[in-house]
Amino acid sequence: MTRIGSRTTGRPTLAEVARLSGVSPITASRALRGISTVAPELVQKVKDAAAALGYVANPAARALASAQSQSVVVLIPSLSNQLFIETLEAIHDVMRPRGLEVLIGNFHYDVAEEENLIRNYLAYQPCGMLLTGFDRTEASQQMLAASGVPCVHMMELGGPDTATSVGFSQQQAGRAAARHLIERGRRRLGFIAAQLDPRVMQRADGFRQALDDAGLYDPALEMLAPQPSSIGLGGELFSQLLERHPEVDGLFFCNDDLAQGAILQALRQGIEVPGQVAMVGFNDLPASAHLVPRLTSIRTPRAAVGRQAAQALLALLDGKGGQPRTQDLGFELMVRESS
Repeated sequence: MTRIGSRTTGRPTLAEVARLSGVSPITASRALRGISTVAPELVQKVKDAAAALGYVANPAARALASAQSQSVVVLIPSLSNQLFIETLEAIHDVMRPRGLEVLIGNFHYDVAEEENLIRNYLAYQPCGMLLTGFDRTEASQQMLAASGVPCVHMMELGGPDTATSVGFSQQQAGRAAARHLIERGRRRLGFIAAQLDPRVMQRADGFRQALDDAGLYDPALEMLAPQPSSIGLGGELFSQLLERHPEVDGLFFCNDDLAQGAILQALRQGIEVPGQVAMVGFNDLPASAHLVPRLTSIRTPRAAVGRQAAQALLALLDGKGGQPRTQDLGFELMVRESS
């Protein structure tokens, strides 16, 4: 009786898959990792052999043998926020043809939790990392620097001179919202925000600066809540602000779900939008174009950020020089009925 598997574990090995499918172990590995240079007929033979043997790849052994895994780590602050889902889908679309596995870490907007994820994932020797923004602990920064793992930062611009980033200016987006409301003749302008992560506060800074330049900034017209952004919270914060300051005639929301909740609450209270209060959201989530009234919002390039960041990381892995350190993908103000 022929014994299948390695001497230590009894599991089928890559060498056995290669022998059964009639290819070299390198070709078998590439076929199972989805690398596009392997002919489709060979890929099918290798997959059939792996299925027949019950073979499951061991990424830890591969990393040990090569001193590097075929994994890319992506760290995001939320899996419930639709904008990050679109970004992740785009990253997968770029990495999959290269046979790279995407490992996702969700740090829930907590830099200490992100630090633990970085520590744990670096132990797997990833070949690259995609990080959200630049705000992280000193320990995280030291670990990333010491590891030598290529990193690309998403959603923000700037950072250290040596950093590679793909995103857009959060401050300029906030400025654009303020300028639009001012151009619409609004003078008592408020800002409603939740979560209060660094990118939200950058938008707030841009909004405040534009109002200050116009002599219209009033800090009393801000509602800043640390809890996660939601439609329900948007309605609550809108009611609270209008109760305290009924003279408010224009509002910028840090995220569309807050603005959506405010529009629904305004309908309940009989407040006309934009007649009494004009509203501008952020991110242009799909439902925003179908509200009554349709929500004016700043459209962000979520999928493009994921795609371009993944391509920038591949360029770093391939050692290609001359790539721009910073890629500003911009944003678009989608003007609709709410303003």
